[in-house]
Amino acid sequence: MQAILTVATVAALAATFLQAGAATAPAVASTTSARGPAAPDHQNPMTLSLPDGQTAASCADPTVVHGVGRDRNWYLYCTTDALTATDKTPDGSLVQHVVPTYRSTDLSHWTYFGDAFTTKPAWVGDANGVWAPDVVYRDGRWFLYYAASDTPTAIAPTGGGSAVGVATSSSPTGPWTDSGGPVVAPQAAPNGTGQRWEFDPEVITDRGATYLYFGSYFGGVNVRRLTSDGLRSVPSSEREIAIDNRYEGTYLMRHDGWWYFMGSATNCCNGALTGYGVFVARSRSPLGPFTDRDGVAITATRVGGTPLLAQNGNRWVGTGHNTVVTDLAGQDWIVYHAVDRDDPYYAGQGTYTKRPVLIDPLDWIDGWPVVRGGAGPSDTVQPGPVAQPGERPTYRPSRAATDVPGRLLRSASTSFDGSSLPSTLSWVREPDPATWTVGGGELRWQTQAADIHPPTTPLASVLAEPAPSGDYVVETTVAVDTPATGDGVNYVQGGLIVYGDEGNYVRLTSNSIFDTRQTEFGKQVSPQPAGSPTYGNMVVGPVGDRTTLRIVHRVVGGQHRYTAYTSDDGRHFVRGGTWTADLGAHPRIGLISLGGSGFTSTFDDLRVSTVRSVHR
Repeated sequence: MQAILTVATVAALAATFLQAGAATAPAVASTTSARGPAAPDHQNPMTLSLPDGQTAASCADPTVVHGVGRDRNWYLYCTTDALTATDKTPDGSLVQHVVPTYRSTDLSHWTYFGDAFTTKPAWVGDANGVWAPDVVYRDGRWFLYYAASDTPTAIAPTGGGSAVGVATSSSPTGPWTDSGGPVVAPQAAPNGTGQRWEFDPEVITDRGATYLYFGSYFGGVNVRRLTSDGLRSVPSSEREIAIDNRYEGTYLMRHDGWWYFMGSATNCCNGALTGYGVFVARSRSPLGPFTDRDGVAITATRVGGTPLLAQNGNRWVGTGHNTVVTDLAGQDWIVYHAVDRDDPYYAGQGTYTKRPVLIDPLDWIDGWPVVRGGAGPSDTVQPGPVAQPGERPTYRPSRAATDVPGRLLRSASTSFDGSSLPSTLSWVREPDPATWTVGGGELRWQTQAADIHPPTTPLASVLAEPAPSGDYVVETTVAVDTPATGDGVNYVQGGLIVYGDEGNYVRLTSNSIFDTRQTEFGKQVSPQPAGSPTYGNMVVGPVGDRTTLRIVHRVVGGQHRYTAYTSDDGRHFVRGGTWTADLGAHPRIGLISLGGSGFTSTFDDLRVSTVRSVHR
């Protein structure tokens, strides 16, 4: 199979011609002009214009390509979804558009020109839809790979299951002709229970071979080589790329001799409590092994992956499932969906989450990608991409500041010296005294067969003290003695909490998630309307035998922002995402050890500091 032409390939060709000073180049490989018009500004979300004058509410799982030859348009494809809250079927449900598609000249304002499919392919089931398209170009034909969220039992006699399909066209706007069957057929999960989640296809070519990546939490992310016609895969070539229970929404790109894996983690569609985010790892080979900035593999039980795109406290949460495009000036841009925490749902549709599409610059620092120099998703007017020949770039990369501990607040901090708790700490719902001890500079606290998700009972204990006023940092170093590999101990955890009451808090823990170990940053909100979620989570950075957890609290524009950091050595910290939370007038900071019995959380300390910002 010959090389597949994606927008990243097009832009790389453009950069090659520019660097060589070539007099002629492919039509899409256009130069920029220092004297030309400035590239237009942009503000998230992208504008998706519909024929009736409305704006589409959602474009989840986006992929973007550039036209070929003299076609200077960009094309956007979205997962099957409703476009507006007013487009309804006779029974009152929202019309589901099967891979809605759009055209743009500026990578910001888009015009709808139809759906890739007027009806689902016959071999795709009816339970859900056609998800997560990935569009590539080869030999004068366009290939649209997609996830079939379910299939009839004729395809998978064990009871259906998800699969990967493909359709082809001579144009990026279709019409599309389906191949008539799966590229990757449904397959039983490794543990023999149910079917793998074969979602989110991603196709790349390397050294003459073309590969299809697919998978999600149930079954992990895998890769197969495609046949020469691109319509089927080779099962015997399958390799594991990422462990289960962590990643989906795979995107692969090449940069400076490395292949970069980008994958999204946690719940994509949880309204204002969505904590979806993108993580990155790299390898010299597209087949892995992929390791993160700390050298941890994404196949490891203590899962690797450096946070790349996470919510930062502005209106956008759930920032994930990305693609990357390179504009005509050579600047990379990350395109992804998110959730507006102030307007998360389709009107009148309960908890049906909208996921508008966003774009921000992707910069490279010390060989690793960062979004807007580390600032994360934008919600104000920003310099836009160079999407047409002759435009002058206006975006200039700069590094964002990060928060670190300042002066230690000794009266609020403890190293657990002696044999009793310091007087500053007190119990919320005191546990059995036989379940905890203080000694040798440690608090050892047995994990409780309880949690803090009212109205579920029993509610777990919290050990806490009043939070300082203003901005602060709270940290602890904790070891949770759950096994390091494959034990199936689910949600046993220990760590930090900032506690308003049992229904309102944020917590950062070293957590067991099925067969993995991860650091989880959760938020509980109560009360909520009936049927609405009350808890949301994101995952952060490294977890080790001992993990240092840090929550930074800042008040910004009257809102309380809590940002998570983690470290497996107590020195190098990885920044994660930010929750905004109203925890009342007198929140408390402290420790938790919960999620199941039979284990122990050992805390070295509880440290509280002021905050200072640094540029690194």
